[in-house]
Amino acid sequence: MKFSRKLLTIGHSYIVPLNRRLANEMSRSSNWEVTVVSPLALKGDLRPLKLEKDKHDRATIEGVPVRFDRSPHVMVYGDRLRDLLQQGWDLVHCWEEPYVLSGGQIAWHTPAHIPLVYFTAQNNSKRYLPPFNWIETRTMQRSAGWIAAGQQVANALKHRPGYDRPMRIIPHGVDTDCFFPDPEARKTIHHRLEWDQSNAPVIGFLGRFVPEKGLSMLMRVLDQIDQPWRALFVGTGTMEAELRSWAEQYGDRVRICTTVTHDQVPQYLNAMDLLCAPSQTMQNWREQFGRMLIEAFACGVPVIGSDSGEIPYVIKDAGIVVAERDEQAWIRAVSLLLDDAEQRREFAQQGLDRSQATYRWSVIAKQHLEFFDSILDQSHQRSGAVQQCL
Repeated sequence: MKFSRKLLTIGHSYIVPLNRRLANEMSRSSNWEVTVVSPLALKGDLRPLKLEKDKHDRATIEGVPVRFDRSPHVMVYGDRLRDLLQQGWDLVHCWEEPYVLSGGQIAWHTPAHIPLVYFTAQNNSKRYLPPFNWIETRTMQRSAGWIAAGQQVANALKHRPGYDRPMRIIPHGVDTDCFFPDPEARKTIHHRLEWDQSNAPVIGFLGRFVPEKGLSMLMRVLDQIDQPWRALFVGTGTMEAELRSWAEQYGDRVRICTTVTHDQVPQYLNAMDLLCAPSQTMQNWREQFGRMLIEAFACGVPVIGSDSGEIPYVIKDAGIVVAERDEQAWIRAVSLLLDDAEQRREFAQQGLDRSQATYRWSVIAKQHLEFFDSILDQSHQRSGAVQQCL
């Protein structure tokens, strides 16, 4: 098979096989040959990570050593990256933020004639301290375009210096081969949690146990719900002790699972009857996307989300959006879905439809490649105009 264009896509997230789904879907195109650059190893948030090839990998995988990997802001790739960037790519896609050291490193070493496109999920227009503000200026001057992870990202950044380049809003995706309605998984998890004998609906939370994710709000709401319910919290974080202390009053009605790996998440989502995402906007933070929402969509789990950051754009009419600090509105929304199984089924179907039409990785990959094609077409048009002038 002859490929017409060669793409190099670089990102520390590619070390996790599930995060390579974008690259693997892009490699299905007959017009693009895709090569992925990933760290060989990372310290990781919860555990050390090592690059492992996966049987589903279609793209070529290149592992590169990294340094200073305790934080993605200061992590840099080894010299092998510079060598790779010289290998005649048609376009380089940087899945690192434009203001971090690795983002600047990629801009510095990418040959000037090769278009460079950045992906960013930064939905606050921040004032960065040196050297990060210098890096952002340099990378955006060098870039041929950028991809915003959502509408809030585009709104926050499009007026910043350097962001007048071509831009496309392309959200995160969900692997619908892994996340799908699975009644057997539901039975398995309910048995594991010793919930076989209860029919009360399960209210779920998936994410970090930290204040900005709205755990305090959710605990207060559950305290005031009159209908029968159970609650399943999946994640880890600094509020774990507070969450466990609160849960003691409810005995086996509340389960807290802190050792769930990402490949087990679909099973636990299927164990829920509704998912709550009560994220709370802070001074320097608002919800960037809410990946748990689209994963719940794909599993046929109805969702209730706050209006923090990108959440309303993700949910649209496929769930319920509630003002983030309106406790009484949260009580009403949760009570509504607890009472109305038919409404839960309707939202479940709407979420499934939305995951397939909007967030499936094949859809997301196609949008990336269409944007890359447009960048290259514009580049070729400019080159042709220059030649005519000469």
